[in-house]
Amino acid sequence: MNERQRRDTGLWYDANYDESLVKERLDAEELTFELNRTAPQDAERRNALLKQLLGSLGEHVEILTPFFVDYGYNVSVGDWSFINHGAYLMDGASITIGSHVFIGPNFGAYTAQHPLLAQDRNRGLEIAHPIEIGDDVWIGADVKVLAGVSIGRGSVIGAGSLITRSIPEGVIAFGNPCRVIRELNEDDKIGDE
Repeated sequence: MNERQRRDTGLWYDANYDESLVKERLDAEELTFELNRTAPQDAERRNALLKQLLGSLGEHVEILTPFFVDYGYNVSVGDWSFINHGAYLMDGASITIGSHVFIGPNFGAYTAQHPLLAQDRNRGLEIAHPIEIGDDVWIGADVKVLAGVSIGRGSVIGAGSLITRSIPEGVIAFGNPCRVIRELNEDDKIGDE
């Protein structure tokens, strides 16, 4: 089994010294470099680069630069979603972002975990666990999501949160570590004026 296969089956793998994985990350870095220096008005070129970079890109998606990924092909973004400036998606495992998701600036999604003991880290080992963000989620500025976390449909994550555990659907959650504050309800509706 090669290192990519080990990674994709959820095993510890050589993330730092395996030549094929290093090349894949360099290829993604080239594409993000091109994306990040493409003029904002050149929507056609930006969209073409994103389609080349990402595993799946929905319709009417807007991703502001700078934007960074490790591989790109493990990222899926649904229709009508928005990712603000400064996002970094560490996609050793899949990162799935649903439809109508709104993500604030300086977002981080980190699928990788490293060994606790230095001698294992020094071997270049890591393990990656998927991240999933459901439809209709709103994530505030400066939020970080750790490996293996899912955020349920329609939930709201407050700015500055560090999400270490999965969040259910339809709630407001924030903090470091992020925790559920309450369920969303009819009182949260904006009335007609």
